[in-house]
Amino acid sequence: MARKKSKANYFTAETEEYIVKYNNSTDVEYRNKIFTDHIYLPFYKLAENIIHTFKFYYTDVDQIEDLKHEIVSILLEEKIMKFDSTNGAKAYSYFGTIVKRWLINYNNKNYKKLKQIGSFTDIEESYETTELPNREASISLSQLIDKWVESVYDRFDELFNKEIDCKIADAVLTVFKTRNDLDIFKKKALYIYIREMTDCDTPNLTKVITILKDDFKELHQRVYDLGLVYNKEP
Repeated sequence: MARKKSKANYFTAETEEYIVKYNNSTDVEYRNKIFTDHIYLPFYKLAENIIHTFKFYYTDVDQIEDLKHEIVSILLEEKIMKFDSTNGAKAYSYFGTIVKRWLINYNNKNYKKLKQIGSFTDIEESYETTELPNREASISLSQLIDKWVESVYDRFDELFNKEIDCKIADAVLTVFKTRNDLDIFKKKALYIYIREMTDCDTPNLTKVITILKDDFKELHQRVYDLGLVYNKEP
């Protein structure tokens, strides 16, 4: 008779059996094999689905992928041995509840950090290039960004020759142009926002953002080193 699976086809009754076997064994090699072959993927998918289902996107890691692996590590190092199937607990619900509670606390903590940091406008207004050699030529970060966006559009064909790269770059520049109207500022939330706008994968997005970041850094350095307003050529 076929064993009835849980709602999540990646986290089955068999997964629970292997968790019990893992907890009952003292053989390190055997436990490592069980975890690698039968537990890691269910834990990983559980973390992934809860993150995206409940939109826990306020993170302090560079990639959502890093957050998934952090959750798997917590489940393995701190939680798996506390699971006891003899009291009627079901592994999927048990670990799902743990992950949700942990992510709620984690998300709230990072959201508070974000609110303390402030909006894009707050940061722009607090940043003035007052250390320029020529104080009379200093400009605000907001002005510099606006000029830079215009400059990138003027050099679009020079910087990007693939259609997907142009699409991503346009989306990124749109974020900068409309930055004062955005409710998000955290790096990872912006990454996700841009991916949704362009339907691109992370490597392409990272490549284009790196080009734009380097281009802006070069402009900023020229302004800083020479003490010139943007429209004067070095």
